[in-house]
Amino acid sequence: MNPLLKTVAVAALGVVALAGTAQARDQIRIVGSSTVFPFSTAVAENFGKTSSFKTPVVESTGSGGGLKLFCAGVGVEHPDITNASRRIKKSEVELCGKNGVADIVEIKVGYDGIVIGNAKSATDLKITKEQIFLALAKEIPDADGNMIPNPNKKWSDIDPSLPNSAIEVLGPPPTSGTRDAFVELAMEGGAKKIEALAALRKKDKKAFGAIAHSIREDGAFIEAGENDNLIVQKLEANPNAFGIFGFSFLDQNSDKIKGAVVEGSEPTFENIADGKYGVSRSLYFYVKKAHIGVIPGIEEYLAEFTSENAWGDEGYLADKGLIPMPKAEREQYKGAAKGLTPLVF
Repeated sequence: MNPLLKTVAVAALGVVALAGTAQARDQIRIVGSSTVFPFSTAVAENFGKTSSFKTPVVESTGSGGGLKLFCAGVGVEHPDITNASRRIKKSEVELCGKNGVADIVEIKVGYDGIVIGNAKSATDLKITKEQIFLALAKEIPDADGNMIPNPNKKWSDIDPSLPNSAIEVLGPPPTSGTRDAFVELAMEGGAKKIEALAALRKKDKKAFGAIAHSIREDGAFIEAGENDNLIVQKLEANPNAFGIFGFSFLDQNSDKIKGAVVEGSEPTFENIADGKYGVSRSLYFYVKKAHIGVIPGIEEYLAEFTSENAWGDEGYLADKGLIPMPKAEREQYKGAAKGLTPLVF
């Protein structure tokens, strides 16, 4: 045989062999949000123990990273489910569509608060959204309303009642849903309270959004990756530092860290559940309908996640820090999971 043809034939056989292996995937693959990760992992482990299916593989890639992987295509080489600590964006739905991911099932999981926390041994922090913006924004308005690079080096530069220590905040990267939600709820919420920026918002929403969503890059804010446990360790090591993470991590590490009071409200289960804590958001996961019936166990995994035993008021996910949805909302999304209702954006 011609050596070139022989090489091509061997390569073709390799591709066929790989395809055969890929088709044999018998384990659900889940990617996405680091915030939803502990909830998804708990469901996956319980599912593996109580069903005849293998325990799903769950990876923490961040909401944005997970949706990018999820939307890359249909087929066993792509994930079946992605977790997200924010709702899917229109641009991501369009990316999915371009790559043949047509029918997506959206399941809202519950609620979570975003916490500004520090070590248990450190100073208590009471802060407003406006002060959060003035601490972390890349640019802030001066006395004349002109935008200048953020001059605040210490918390006490913003307000004498705040700690007399350098602003040092460990937070998630741009691919994180926690970062997206923090910027929208806390930073933008604070920017709206500043007169010059409120006026800009009325005149030019796009320009306002760019300012409100831009976090400083001079070392006061430190990207700590998608590993919230790493933030907890760093806060213990440095009592002057603060971190940004989901309520569930505060709940699971309450012996090591504590949350700041924001706008007069503590980040507690009750305050997030009834809407008193103003930095809270919805959590989701998205399912690739085309994979149902191909990868075994997806429908059964959805049934486990949406069971009262898991996400109910007294379910095992509440023990992990998930804030359950009201019963009517749980019924709505349980119906979407059972009926595999495609997302309408």
